[in-house]
Amino acid sequence: MVVIKTARELSKMKDACRISAEALRVAGEAVKPGVTTYEIDTVIRKYIEKQGATPSFLGYGGFPASACISVNNVVIHGIPSKKHVLKEGDIVSVDVGAYYEGFHGDNAFTFPCGKISAEAQALLNATQESLYEGIKKALAGNRVGDIGSAVQEYVEARSYSVVRDFVGHGVGAKLHEDPSVPNYGTPGRGVRLIPGMTIAIEPMVNAGTYEVSVLDDEWTTVTKDGRLSAHFEHTIAITSDGPKIMTLCD
Repeated sequence: MVVIKTARELSKMKDACRISAEALRVAGEAVKPGVTTYEIDTVIRKYIEKQGATPSFLGYGGFPASACISVNNVVIHGIPSKKHVLKEGDIVSVDVGAYYEGFHGDNAFTFPCGKISAEAQALLNATQESLYEGIKKALAGNRVGDIGSAVQEYVEARSYSVVRDFVGHGVGAKLHEDPSVPNYGTPGRGVRLIPGMTIAIEPMVNAGTYEVSVLDDEWTTVTKDGRLSAHFEHTIAITSDGPKIMTLCD
């Protein structure tokens, strides 16, 4: 069931989204060669808790950390580790959420670690740009398929592929709500967008095949061909005045 938020609820949710966005910014500042993914996760957790919020992902479905930190060919759900030391040229996807006063915010960004290859930068650019192509279609009266189609068309025109096994979603009092928001689809199909809906649009884009595999830890999801993957995400409110990005820093 799709949950429609009141103006008051959207105002409260905006605070959770702001904390999520600021935690992501702090994470990006920590992405440097020689730093472990565990250290980045610790920075994120401390920041969120300092704001009086709770990391949305910590313990969610048994997930053992405050953020998903996915490096290079890891698509999503990378588990932070003291053993994983970042190196120059890595691309580092950080997915983080914060729960504050009854609502969640959810966002992701893929950061370059030092100087990265032109191939990697092009993938990051296309993935981030595809997110904004999707957001443009998050208009009241449109359908979920309009968002997914816009992302897919942009990505595939650049010879990349969109992951099919994982999708965006509604977000609010629960971290994952209806509707599902795929990064592929057909214009004019799917759930209709109406004011008060809040959704996480999150393109996961692979340099090669869209096929992925989940490792034995039952979380870490990698590209089947071992090529790079990038992930960008914003929480969006559907309004009568157009889409509003909620996961923005002050």
